[in-house]
Amino acid sequence: MRLIWASSTKRYHYLDEEFKEHALLVGWHGELFTLPMIYRALAIKGEKFGVVSQHHDGNMIAKVLAMLGISTIRGSSRKGARGVIIHAIKELKAQNCIFFTPDGPKGPRYSIGDGAVALARKFRLPIIIITATPQNYWQFNSWDKFVVPKPFSKIDIYYQVVHLYDMELEEGKSYLQERMREYALK
Repeated sequence: MRLIWASSTKRYHYLDEEFKEHALLVGWHGELFTLPMIYRALAIKGEKFGVVSQHHDGNMIAKVLAMLGISTIRGSSRKGARGVIIHAIKELKAQNCIFFTPDGPKGPRYSIGDGAVALARKFRLPIIIITATPQNYWQFNSWDKFVVPKPFSKIDIYYQVVHLYDMELEEGKSYLQERMREYALK
């Protein structure tokens, strides 16, 4: 992961002004190979947390995030959802950031769960959308079409900020999905 990241050329596209206070961050599950490196590099105040499933794949992801200095909240919409929300609320109250993959842990691809939108509405926080689109990549035949950039690839990184706190839950989910899909791989 570090070798591919170091060998790649990154082009950042800030579609909105960079937000440096605590926030919720989201990205697609299929982009999880590069998203932790981007998340770690962002100049956002507070400790950084990622929501990781309790599934066996989640153990591997949690170990990788720990090596990158990102703490984890274990659970998902399918298992441990209540615990995730309670822990997320605690971290948001402490002015920390949380990263979600709203289509994880099992999809369907590019779907949006309630978690990130509900928390953004409750705490009146912006959601930062991070999308990583490599020019050359390997793509797995999995539900999320998991992408691994090839070494020395160019990666376009899109950064958007959305405010959903004045929207109803379903309206916010629909809007977030639309914005997240704008720069995602098809």
